[in-house]
This record gives sequence, C-alpha cells and structure tokens, in this order.
Amino acid sequence: MTDVLEFPQCRIVPMRLLGADTTRRLLDRLATIHGVRRILLNGQNLPSTVPYGPSRGLATVHPQRKKIRVLGTEVDLRVQVGSLVLEVEDRSVIDEVRSLCGDFFTDFSCSVQEGRFMKTRPSLSDYARYGPLPDPAMIGLSDPKQKEDPVFLTEPTGCRGDL
Repeated sequence: MTDVLEFPQCRIVPMRLLGADTTRRLLDRLATIHGVRRILLNGQNLPSTVPYGPSRGLATVHPQRKKIRVLGTEVDLRVQVGSLVLEVEDRSVIDEVRSLCGDFFTDFSCSVQEGRFMKTRPSLSDYARYGPLPDPAMIGLSDPKQKEDPVFLTEPTGCRGDL
C-alpha cells in the first residue's frame, strides 16, 4: 500500500491570471510529464449563473469561462487560473516542472514552490462528501459548496479502501 503522505507537492504561481487558452496549453504540457499524479487549479471563480443581487439566476457571460480540451477530455473551466498545485511521484518530477515552466512562461515569470498545498488525510468535508472510505485520489479535492465533482483526465490511481 502506498501512503498518500509520501508524495511531494509543488505549486506553480504565474505572475498573472491565466486565460483559458493558456491554461489549456499549460495543462497539455504538464500532462506529458511522467509522474504527475494530480493537478488542482486554483483561482477566481467564474460562476455559470449570477449568484446574488438583482440579476440572481441569470446566465453569466464571461469570456474566460470556456470548455477546454485536455488529453481528449472536454473540461468546463470554472475558474480563471491563478495557481496550479501538483502532486508528483518524486522530487525529480518537480525539476522537470520547473524546466517546463521556464520554457513555457516567456512573456511573464512564474514561481515553482515546494511544500504541502493539498490535504493528504481525509477531512470532515471529505467524509461528508465521499463517506468513511474515500478514494485516495479524491482527498483534498472536496469543496463543501461545490455541487459538481472534480474532473479527472485519467482514471484515479487509488481505489476505495487504500487508506
């Protein structure tokens, strides 16, 4: 059994918010790196409907809320990406990510930080959403307010009961 705590994590923080096309190109390149287990996109929420105010419930028109295609999977981009958190197999993958970011971000800079950015143990939110034996690939991805499940570009590597 592989312990979830063993996997290193890194965070890519571009100096600007990424547009939908830039996010798609970056995810396509990150997906080619062998050893990337999970990618979590963080950023400004782009709701499909106006959440409050006099226009509540009406469709939101935002130029960056698009469907993008990554690894043949169509993904509804629900955030304007401000940072990406990656969980990788080992530390050598982080060096590959740094190299890729150095080549990819030519117009503006970005930083790649190592540390803990995703939860590695089930929280109360994970328990409430996925039950007492959550899939290890789902830990740390639950948002209590989100109605939709996370998007997986490939099949999750863990299986129920591995914790």
